[in-house]
Amino acid sequence: MIPGVGDASTYTPPMGWILVVLVVVLAGWFVFAYNGLVRRRNRVDNAWGQVEVQLKRRYDLIPNLVETVKGYAGHEQGTLQAVIEARNRALDASTPTEQAEAENVLTAALRQLFALAEAYPQLRASENFAGLQAELAETENKIAVARQIYNDSVLGYNNLVQTIPTMLVASVAGFRPRDFFDAPPAADEAPRVEF
Repeated sequence: MIPGVGDASTYTPPMGWILVVLVVVLAGWFVFAYNGLVRRRNRVDNAWGQVEVQLKRRYDLIPNLVETVKGYAGHEQGTLQAVIEARNRALDASTPTEQAEAENVLTAALRQLFALAEAYPQLRASENFAGLQAELAETENKIAVARQIYNDSVLGYNNLVQTIPTMLVASVAGFRPRDFFDAPPAADEAPRVEF
């Protein structure tokens, strides 16, 4: 054996190198976890944007529907006013939880509007009313799909934020769980009028 040169089987790397490798691995994992959280958060934001697009479409249909009903049943101001107020409240909602509550009220108001239409056969026979009602039903279906995609995105994001080991990165980087967009119990079926 050569003096000063150790046996390869007893060689131990300097502690500094072990720490450097450990820090590099941890930093790489942190970056990977952080980027995964950012991607999931962006997916949630995008899905919420799609929900908002469909809700806006719904809100844009409502004044036309109210005006059509007003032409046939203008003296039913209480019901018409309730629909407009519910629509305005829904427009002002800023979080998924507030939006869900406002949607509950709006759905109930629309049901009252369609129930009112049952009392006016000439309104039910109106092509304009029938077209608006069909478009609203189609929009309700699109809202349900967008809501499902949003909630699926929130589930994936919240799982990352709330499970180990990514929750360590999430807490350090300020990622917080998101709210689901819970639909009203009656929203499983679109408002409808039977002709």
